[in-house]
Amino acid sequence: MIWLRLLLFVVVVPGTTLVWVPQLLLDAWPQRIDVGAARWIGILLAGLGAALMLWCYRDFVTRGRGTPAPMDPPRSLVVAGPYRVVRNPMYVGAVAIILGQALWFGAPVLVVYALVFLLASHLFVVGYEERTLARRFGPAYAEYRRGVPRWVPYARRG
Repeated sequence: MIWLRLLLFVVVVPGTTLVWVPQLLLDAWPQRIDVGAARWIGILLAGLGAALMLWCYRDFVTRGRGTPAPMDPPRSLVVAGPYRVVRNPMYVGAVAIILGQALWFGAPVLVVYALVFLLASHLFVVGYEERTLARRFGPAYAEYRRGVPRWVPYARRG
C-alpha cells in the first residue's frame, strides 16, 4: 500500500512540476538556443536527477516507512544514501532534471523555471520542512543538521 501512495505522490507532484509545467513553459515560450552537442549533457543531467530522486523515494519507503508527501511522511528520519551528503537530495535531483530539460531543448525559460523552483524549494524547506522535522525528530534531526549541508554537498573531514 505504501508503494501505491508513493506512486500517487510521484504522479501528482513531480509529474506536475517536472513534466507538465515544463511542457507548458516550452509551449508558451518557444524561443530556443542551439547548444549543439551539449544538449546530450542535458539527457545525462536529467537522467542523473531522476535516478537520485528514485533512490530517495526508495529510501523514504524502505528506511523511513513513509513517502515524501507531507500528509504521509516517513516515520523514521532518513539519513542514509544521498541524505548522508546533502539534506535535500530530492530537490537537487528535481533541479537537475529541469536544467537537463533546459539543455536538451535549448530553452532559456526552463533555466528561469529551475531558479524559481529552487527558490520556492528553499523557502518551503526553511519555512516548513526543517521546522516540522525538528519537532518530529528532535535532537536526532538537530545533530543531522549540524553534520550535513542543506543544498551543496562537501567532502567530510576525518
